[in-house]
Amino acid sequence: MSSLSRELVFLILQFLEEEKFKESVHKLEQESGFFFNMKYFEEKVHAGEWEEVEKYLSGFTKVDDNRYSMKIFFEIRKQKYLEALDRQDKAKAVEILVNDLKVFSTFNEDLYKEITQLLTLGNFRENEQLSKYGDTKTARSIMLIELKKLIEANPLFREKLAFPTLKSSRLRTLINQSLNWQHQLCKNPRPNPDIKTLFADHTCTPPNGALAATPVNLPVAAVAKTAAYTSLGAHGPFPPTAAAANANALAGWMANAAASSSVQAAVVTASSLPVPQNPVSILKRPITPPATLGMVEYQTTDHEQLMKRLRPAQSVEEVTYPMIRQQASWSLDDLPRTVAFSMHQGTSVTSMDFHPSHHTLLLVGSGNGEIILWEVGMREKLVSKPFKIWDMAACSLTFQASVVKDAPISVSRVTWSPDGNFLGTAFTKHLIHLYSYSGPNELRQHLEIDAHVGGVNDLAFAHPNKQPCVVTCGDDKLIKVWDLTGRKLFNFEGHEAPVYSICPHQKENIQFIFSTAIDGKIKAWLYDNMGSRVDYDAPGHWCTTMLYSADGSRLFSCGTSKEGDSFLVEWNESEGAIKRNYSGFRKKSAGVVQFDTTQNHFLAVGEENQIKFWDMDNTSVLTSTDAEGGLQSLPRLRFNKEGNLLAVTTTDNGIKILANAVGLRLLRAGEAPTFEALRSPIEAAAIKASGSSAVANVSPVNCKVERSSPVRPSGILNGVDPMGRSMEKARNLDDVTDKTKPWQLTEIVEPVQCRLVTMPDSTDTANKVARLLYTNSGAGVLALGSNGVQKLWKWVRNEQNPSGKATANVVPQLWQPNSGLLMTNDVSGVNLEEAVPCIALSKNDSYVMSAAGGKVSLFNMMTFKVMTTFMPPPPASTFLAFHPQDNNIIAIGMEDSTIHIYNVRVDEVKSKLKGHQKRITGLAFSTNLNILVSSGADAQLCVWSIDTWEKRKSVPIQLPSGKAPVGDTRVLFHSDQIRLLVSHETQLAIYDASKMDRIRQWVPQDVLSAPISYAAYSCNSQLVFASFSDGNIGVFEADSLRLRCRIAASTYLSQAVLNGSQAVYPLVVAAHPHEPNQFAVGLTDGAVKAIEPSESEGKWGVTPPVDNGMLNGRTGSSSTTSNHAPDQVQR
Repeated sequence: MSSLSRELVFLILQFLEEEKFKESVHKLEQESGFFFNMKYFEEKVHAGEWEEVEKYLSGFTKVDDNRYSMKIFFEIRKQKYLEALDRQDKAKAVEILVNDLKVFSTFNEDLYKEITQLLTLGNFRENEQLSKYGDTKTARSIMLIELKKLIEANPLFREKLAFPTLKSSRLRTLINQSLNWQHQLCKNPRPNPDIKTLFADHTCTPPNGALAATPVNLPVAAVAKTAAYTSLGAHGPFPPTAAAANANALAGWMANAAASSSVQAAVVTASSLPVPQNPVSILKRPITPPATLGMVEYQTTDHEQLMKRLRPAQSVEEVTYPMIRQQASWSLDDLPRTVAFSMHQGTSVTSMDFHPSHHTLLLVGSGNGEIILWEVGMREKLVSKPFKIWDMAACSLTFQASVVKDAPISVSRVTWSPDGNFLGTAFTKHLIHLYSYSGPNELRQHLEIDAHVGGVNDLAFAHPNKQPCVVTCGDDKLIKVWDLTGRKLFNFEGHEAPVYSICPHQKENIQFIFSTAIDGKIKAWLYDNMGSRVDYDAPGHWCTTMLYSADGSRLFSCGTSKEGDSFLVEWNESEGAIKRNYSGFRKKSAGVVQFDTTQNHFLAVGEENQIKFWDMDNTSVLTSTDAEGGLQSLPRLRFNKEGNLLAVTTTDNGIKILANAVGLRLLRAGEAPTFEALRSPIEAAAIKASGSSAVANVSPVNCKVERSSPVRPSGILNGVDPMGRSMEKARNLDDVTDKTKPWQLTEIVEPVQCRLVTMPDSTDTANKVARLLYTNSGAGVLALGSNGVQKLWKWVRNEQNPSGKATANVVPQLWQPNSGLLMTNDVSGVNLEEAVPCIALSKNDSYVMSAAGGKVSLFNMMTFKVMTTFMPPPPASTFLAFHPQDNNIIAIGMEDSTIHIYNVRVDEVKSKLKGHQKRITGLAFSTNLNILVSSGADAQLCVWSIDTWEKRKSVPIQLPSGKAPVGDTRVLFHSDQIRLLVSHETQLAIYDASKMDRIRQWVPQDVLSAPISYAAYSCNSQLVFASFSDGNIGVFEADSLRLRCRIAASTYLSQAVLNGSQAVYPLVVAAHPHEPNQFAVGLTDGAVKAIEPSESEGKWGVTPPVDNGMLNGRTGSSSTTSNHAPDQVQR
């Protein structure tokens, strides 16, 4: 059967289910074998209808299909047999034994004999194995649990346990669309077509004169379950009263039925749309009668006149087709993907908006109620406005009471007015604030409104009838419209759940508001008091936000379901249907994803600690970026109006600014002295803590696209959000250790306790892995061997790995170009035993730079060809790092202890940095602090200014007493670009790089006592992966350096290798750029392995509790805090 025929079966199943043809539904399920209805199966098992149970199963499997099927049938027949014995119906029991259970005797004769012997017992519970058999109801429930497991594991049921996601009444929608099309093709279409049959194509009887086309719909009653089907015409598919419903047209938006309605079909007429070059098609767009929507029909003279004015009076004799959109040329370079810099907000960011005309002016709302105005061109806060109530006496008594007893107030939304003269702030309790903006540091209080009972979830500016207004929505299920004096103009009621977001818009001279609620309902309102004109279901049926493209021509929505499935769609405004459903969401989200549009061509969504971009005309992900790491799991994001800058939130309560080439020039211009006049002293930073140590009450539900989730209230302490509203920092429930139970270190000692994959063709005992990297896309692993040869493994996108990303579930391919070239470094005249290989990868994965004692080679990652070589020894290069803001600038650590700042484009060393005594072993840039930190084999750390390349500071690492200052010291910045991970064979340490104070240190001890061979942060900087020279791998909490999990060498090495004469252990560790719990190790025998936690666990161990340096009575692998570090970096 073809895939379309298969899909038709699903549509029929949906239709039968909606029309309550219950027996027919399950008969078709069984006969087609396409969908196994687990709910129906459970009902029949609980009812003991064994004949129907087996009959239903027979549509999907037979007894002898496989061992799962055999077990399923055996359990059912055994239960039927035991129930007969329990009723003392020996005759029926014998019948079941002979007819049903006999078949299993050929597979297990002893079991069949034992079952037969139950007939001889007065009560079968005398059999020891059945002694705990309870009553029939309980036994069926227990058996059902086992049956469900067997069914889910049975390959014959694969892809048959989930019904496809369909809009309600999809078959009826298709029929309506067909009828509308047929009606549009009528030469003389009548306004009120009389549809009498579906058995033949519809045609209109020619009247005396041609009339304007009026779309048709299949009525609800037409398919009612009756004894005899009455003619469709009797029900009036398009009654005269429906014509007035054209007044409910909202600029062409669909008016499809709600899920509760029987029909989900065509659309509101699009005659209110702007007239294109050939406007005839506009007249031929269908309309859904309000009767199908459960909406009141409003027939007013004003509306009829309105629709007459908007309805063009062209000929309807011809049929036209939609014109193809002319797309301007574009490239990936148009997207702002280059990280320009980071800004430290200091408190959790809850909302952002760029000024409509000052493109580097960013308004930010915070979790503590503060709003801050940033001039990103200068990276400075211009104005800070802590939350305060302007006039408590004017507020409602309800609000006054809630302020006293409830959690502190945070910002739910900030936005600029279209002209940029006002900004609005909505808060999580009752209030909105309007400020007037007249200059760089001029934010003046304009208006405070006690707008809603509970949280104000969204705020937007609108201009109905050219009057500037503010639209708000809230937890009280209301939408309100206010003028700029605070007078309430409209109060829209109709939602049955808290209103989540609003989207005011205008098409021609029709002005309207879309609203979405947390029950997934979309409604639309004109500026009148006549109720909602649209009642529609959003994909996911939960939290959804709607946005138009900048030119107002295309409508998109993005949201997340309660189950964590995210949806990004484009709506077809003229057909009442989803036009595009964009793919590329990888995981279940623990909150609500946020999105934005730009340049009338691109969509962006924050998900999985990265930003994903789509071309509006293509459903597949165009590209993605992790912005060099440190983003929240569901980052908030906002483009500026030109689309050349993108602000995105980070885990450390900061904001990263990404830019394209135009945006970078804009930012550089913003740094010029001519902008000095814009600078002003920052006003009071934040509300001081009240001094109370009591934890505030949990705040009420707050629904906004820029927030994590409306059903996860968060406790806020003294106005400071300890969770940072960051999904990474929010601990899982099972991380909250039960204090009554002693904490135990998670130890992985066998391969079955985790997931791991070995790169094919990687093992070479003569060639150890010296350097290891994941590609920035997360789809490959690149290893540099001690012989100077690089190998690249890629994961292929297929059914087993639909994401195409690196995973321990699938074996990758050793990748080579068709030419068969190897990426081999220059090693002429090099003693490979003494050489120090080094490697660096460009941000776009297009080329890799490496050396192994000889010249530095630049390889093309697609062809493996050497593009150029430079820096011939002596001295040899020992460490390589790209400048974070210019790929043409490379920092090269040398064997002679110097650091060369080299410009590839002009082939010139710009600066030579001297400060170490031995070779360079590590380099790390911080754009936040504008520094380069270097480490050497002399156990020294040096700090250099990126601007002048002058040395700012030099500090030795603290070595154990008597230990000589030797050994490789490595450095790696935390995603906040402030904390610095320093690793040496004797220790792991965390430094505050702004002062180079050591704030945390861990030394090898207990189960991890061997020297450290390598350490790396996870992609979200929440974990540290460290390898040891005895083969152990430790997973540490990044902030506290407390050990969470030990992975023994026996986990990833075979017994033969463990027993061999040569010690094998990891020399290098690499963290996956997007998956926080995945890492790869490169071993001394040349092997490369990717390792992840088991799917059942999902993470490495549990956070160890802290109890005066002891772990609940058990000494743990603890860390120490430096005495000379009074200021601890945020944890």
